[in-house]
Amino acid sequence: MLADIAPSKRVFLAGQPGARLIGAHVGAARIVADGPEYVVPLGLLDTFDAQVSAAGHLLVSVDGGLWMVPADAPTITQDGGRPGFVQQMAAGPVADRLAAHVDPLRTLLPLAGGQLARQDIKMIDDLDKVAARCRLWRFETGPDRSVTLIAFRPVRGHGPEMAELKRLVASFGAPLASPGAAARRLAGPEAAYTNKPVTPMTSKDRAFDVANAFLRANLSTARRNEDGVIRDLDTEFLHDYRVSLRRIRSVLSLFKEVYTPARTEALKARFSALMADTGRLRDLDVYMLERDRYAALVPEPFRPGIEALFDHLAADRTRAQSALSARFRSQAYLDELASLTALLKHSDPQDQGPRAGRKAYPYAQALIWKRYRKVCKIARGIDDDTPDGQVHALRIQCKKLRYLIEFFAPLFDDKDTQKVVKSLKRLQNTLGNFNDYSVQQVELLDILARLDEDSSDVITQAAGLGALVSVLHQKQLEERGRVAASFAAFDAPGTRHRVRALFKPGKSAR
Repeated sequence: MLADIAPSKRVFLAGQPGARLIGAHVGAARIVADGPEYVVPLGLLDTFDAQVSAAGHLLVSVDGGLWMVPADAPTITQDGGRPGFVQQMAAGPVADRLAAHVDPLRTLLPLAGGQLARQDIKMIDDLDKVAARCRLWRFETGPDRSVTLIAFRPVRGHGPEMAELKRLVASFGAPLASPGAAARRLAGPEAAYTNKPVTPMTSKDRAFDVANAFLRANLSTARRNEDGVIRDLDTEFLHDYRVSLRRIRSVLSLFKEVYTPARTEALKARFSALMADTGRLRDLDVYMLERDRYAALVPEPFRPGIEALFDHLAADRTRAQSALSARFRSQAYLDELASLTALLKHSDPQDQGPRAGRKAYPYAQALIWKRYRKVCKIARGIDDDTPDGQVHALRIQCKKLRYLIEFFAPLFDDKDTQKVVKSLKRLQNTLGNFNDYSVQQVELLDILARLDEDSSDVITQAAGLGALVSVLHQKQLEERGRVAASFAAFDAPGTRHRVRALFKPGKSAR
């Protein structure tokens, strides 16, 4: 039903320009419908965080297949390609193209339903001969949510007439920037999602007000992920939920004296309680995501033990997911989230600490500069003999520094801030790998200690676990050796200059 349409021969317009095209006149020529309109059901597809449209593409399900309008290539179709995790989809041109843009941890979801209408149109000259053609594909997902793809179909020997038809279409308004922009219009503003909400602020805003706004934004982001956790759509919903709460707890810890000590401790306790309910499922998610890699790390004779272990962990995960879903649906949980949301909407003077009224810009500089210097002090003291605990401390301080920079980013030069964050991320990757290998060893040894001695495969599991812990320890040592080099890259002159220019107290606002 959908022929290849090259980018040079198509245009997306908002709304339904077909009604204006049919019956229009271009000089002595007129534009008429060329046959009936055909309508079929339509489903708009993307990941929850819109990775497909962010790459500039439009993806829909039609007639049991997938249609994709890439930003930079002709349209492609695939029969029978049910949405889901891309790596699990049937092979085909659409699945192949999606693999370049969609994170393997994210699943494709139906974001909206509607209809797709096809209408052929032709331009008839004063001799009743066809001088130009076009085909309209009207995508609709609700009131005021329609876009039309106009595919121009030139008629040989009638180049001027096609040019006239294109000029008429252009008079209907500016085309949408890309198929991805069309997808976003079809999804609607409520579908827009980011796991890193930006808190609007100015340099003169009060620290208390921007802190409250940050807490509200991240609590809202956490709540956007609840349904995905309950439905067990993919593991990133729980990950984003936890990251949002972790940012809230970090701000509460880092924003000294913005809230009263009593308010700070009360909020930290309540958000920590929310986090605690999610820990077991997240741990099991991480294990299951690592299943194939873990099996590949150990020698062949130990792999049956790894497989047996993961069969048990999969059963544990099913129980943990069910328990957390019940928790998210419980009235106690809903009441707590409603209470926290209401609390963060108000600016009660009794909750404000001695630094609540400090202006955002100098306050941001002081916090970021202090944390940056702490990172440098710890990192410069690390050598081959430094205890692992100090490496873990560096990881935590780097995470806090990044949270602060990202939170206050609207106050600073965007280009230079992004360069600092990019450099910091590289250091964090090394520290994160080191920490992951360390934590995984501890947790696997704990699992080893809790193995059921009466299980028929306990010896096989124990052997597999022992081999895996040994391999992870070696991986941890390798990452440990990279820490100094990773910090040296972060501590390069260019980054030091940018940090001083941006965040050292006394520098003026942009």
